[in-house]
Amino acid sequence: MTRPMTPAPSELDAQMTPESTNLKAQLVKLGLHSMAAQFEAEANRAAKSESTYSAYLARLVEAELADKTDRSVNARITRARFPMLRTLEEFDFAFQPGLAAPRVRELANLGFIDQAANILLVGGPGVGKTHLAIALGMCACQARRSVLFAPAPQLLDQLVAAEVSHTLGKLLELLGRLDLLVIDELGYLPMDARRANLFFQLVALKYTKSSLLVTSNVAFESWGTLFGDEVIASAILDRLLHISHVFAINGPSYRLKDKLSPPPAGAVR
Repeated sequence: MTRPMTPAPSELDAQMTPESTNLKAQLVKLGLHSMAAQFEAEANRAAKSESTYSAYLARLVEAELADKTDRSVNARITRARFPMLRTLEEFDFAFQPGLAAPRVRELANLGFIDQAANILLVGGPGVGKTHLAIALGMCACQARRSVLFAPAPQLLDQLVAAEVSHTLGKLLELLGRLDLLVIDELGYLPMDARRANLFFQLVALKYTKSSLLVTSNVAFESWGTLFGDEVIASAILDRLLHISHVFAINGPSYRLKDKLSPPPAGAVR
């Protein structure tokens, strides 16, 4: 027996009663777009299966909540300003055997944010620091936490500009309210005394209140040179490391992965 075809959306609209049309308009006005789109089809399904009114309503509410959650997560990802989207599932832990995969995956539970703990990923170029930082930031967005991803040079320039325009307090307040601030590539560009002092102010503001995730190519013992001042470097490290998860990634570069792989048999070098 051939099943009747489900009417296209335009056909469903044409079949709607004045009451249904009015209800749809009211749902849209209330911002319940998913319910407005699905209530007719769910009503037909409920009638055929003889579902209760509460079961019918529960399915509509569940669909609306799922839709709103998706929109909220997407909005948070957009506001986080990730340069690209990356996940932990995509990370090749086998290529970095020195990196403790279980420890990294445990961070995806976001207990570190609840503890206002920091994460520091230290290693050479191309070892996957930024990938991991984005992936953990994505996990936080999916849990509806507030996240911002900022390359270190750009963030420091913003802090300097805010100080010059006398809006530093406002910017620090915004950064302080974030659940997770990701600072990428600290150490790739030299830092003057002004930037070092502003970075210290930011770290001190976030200390024990909310989480920082910092990636750097500079080992901790060289941060005195990075900040141009051993005292301020020590003060920054003291606050960053007090409650923290530190990962030193010493493996090969992912960017050279294909170059390092042996060529197939018969290939010309």
